Amino acid sequence: MKRVVKSILFIFTIILVCLSVQEPIIASEKLPEVEQNISDEKNNAEKNEKFDAGEFILHHVADHHSWHIFTYKGNSISLHLPVILYSKTNGFVCFSSRKITEGKTYKNFKLSEKDKIEEIDENGNIIGPIIDISITKNVFALFFSCALLLLIFISVAKTYTKRENLSPKGLQSLLEPLIIFVRDDIAKSSIGEKKYEKFTPFLLTIFFFILINNLLGLIPILPGGANVTGNITITLALALFTFIVTTISGNKSYWKHIFNAPDIPWWLKAPVPLIPFIEVVGLITKPFVLMVRLFANISAGHIIGLGFFSLIFIFGNMEPYLGFVVSPITIIFTIFMSILELLVAFIQAYVFTVLSAIYIGMATEEAH
Repeated sequence: MKRVVKSILFIFTIILVCLSVQEPIIASEKLPEVEQNISDEKNNAEKNEKFDAGEFILHHVADHHSWHIFTYKGNSISLHLPVILYSKTNGFVCFSSRKITEGKTYKNFKLSEKDKIEEIDENGNIIGPIIDISITKNVFALFFSCALLLLIFISVAKTYTKRENLSPKGLQSLLEPLIIFVRDDIAKSSIGEKKYEKFTPFLLTIFFFILINNLLGLIPILPGGANVTGNITITLALALFTFIVTTISGNKSYWKHIFNAPDIPWWLKAPVPLIPFIEVVGLITKPFVLMVRLFANISAGHIIGLGFFSLIFIFGNMEPYLGFVVSPITIIFTIFMSILELLVAFIQAYVFTVLSAIYIGMATEEAH
């Protein structure tokens, strides 16, 4: 087990080092006096530019090709992630996202204002389309959370085999109540005692995956701070997993209830299949509700917290002293929202898991 843990940590460290490597910056020649004046005017204009709260919030909740760590003396220190693209003109291309930051162009690729990579021709016109399979901030955070989950549960499983019939110890004692809670209060109560064991591993996986990523999203520094469960593609994938498991596990009684529901008048089923149509729509809306609920709640928490934080700069732009007056109140509300988000992290993991268990229970329930 120790070898497995060391291997995972070593590989992750190597990835971090490789991604953090930056090309040496060559000192540029001095600008001529006219160009220097233009540059100074541009800098002054940027300083006098009003704070845009909407842009600030959306920038922090959106996905990016680099991971901002901190700003030092006006310079942004970031982890530049690998860009992996395919286009008809260049084929497969792989390079560091540092090559296309600050308006740079590399091999006819550039970042748009919406942080999307575009391919341009010699005249600056957008050409394409391109296939982007880059390791973005959310993808990197996803890899990290999966590695962390494997590390935690392989370690706990190893402890169980070594300490059989003994009281829990260390990380095992922390996770065991949660595992028993998911098994007894979610899986067994929703699916039934006969079939709950078959689906418990799936329910445990989605519960701890959502919980770990929710908690990591509350940590403001690397490797936390990514909005993984607030990304609709991630919640869509989780909802599709529940939909696939439910559909495959559905028994004869389940499908009969959908296409030929008992105790329903025949004229609601033929010649116009009104009830079957409603039931089929219900099959689609269930995973859709799962997807939107998790995405909306996690995103809303981040947006509200950043909104309170933005008030300092909004009032500061009006009058500098107003920023100082508002800041204590804003910080208190931001701390309160952070504590509330900690609670929401557990609630949303629970809600997604319990609804998945209910859908599976409905699909596997025997006819009375």
